Amino acid sequence: MERKYWVPALERADLILNAISLKPGECKMTDLCDATGINKSSMFSLLRTMEVLKWVKRDEKEAYALGEGVAYLNTVFNESHKQNYNLVEHFLKASSESVKAVGETFQLSVLDRSEIIYLAKQEGPSLVKLESSPGMRFPAHATAMGKMMLALLPPDELDKRYPDKILSQVTPQTLTDWNEFTGELVEIRSSGYSVDQEEIIQGICCVAAPILDASGNAAAAVSASMLRHAYADKQEAVTEAVILLAKKLSLS
Repeated sequence: MERKYWVPALERADLILNAISLKPGECKMTDLCDATGINKSSMFSLLRTMEVLKWVKRDEKEAYALGEGVAYLNTVFNESHKQNYNLVEHFLKASSESVKAVGETFQLSVLDRSEIIYLAKQEGPSLVKLESSPGMRFPAHATAMGKMMLALLPPDELDKRYPDKILSQVTPQTLTDWNEFTGELVEIRSSGYSVDQEEIIQGICCVAAPILDASGNAAAAVSASMLRHAYADKQEAVTEAVILLAKKLSLS
């Protein structure tokens, strides 16, 4: 990350939390100054703010421990990780039948701001292996799964993720005009599935459908990826398989 975007106060808060986590309930303000190199004036302000936010708590001896605010965030993180883990398990079981049905590779991802993060992949029999290992990120606007999840966002949320309305060109086929892009999202929302034709990788086409949570929001997406000529031969069958898999994994 470029230093011009760095926020020193957040870095200092992180140093404080790490110092407290090493010796919970033992460090007073002066101890934290020694451990982090932060001067007393700044430390005082940071600790008072962090107390209000419930990131830290102070006992009767003026020693600090991590607060319930941090515990809450940790709980939310663990629950999210657990949900993704369960989703990956279900995907790997269900998608094996999808691979048998159409003979192509199926993938699972979630949306993170303007990118997708791959969570899992079920390889098809094709000799061409896709570079989409779990944890990898790709621009959402250039992928079928990304476009599917973006299409189901409220308009104001889409604007927050693309404040400058700039779409990077990944391949010559990537859609970069904002009006054309949002027009395509309207069509995707109506059809219930999305396609990318060589927009993220030359020679590869993908079809995606949304995995919906109990409220009907897109929690993730699944896709099938294949060579361009394969897509031309079995577009309809692949689209049906992707939509069926997404419905199996959805809660609504």
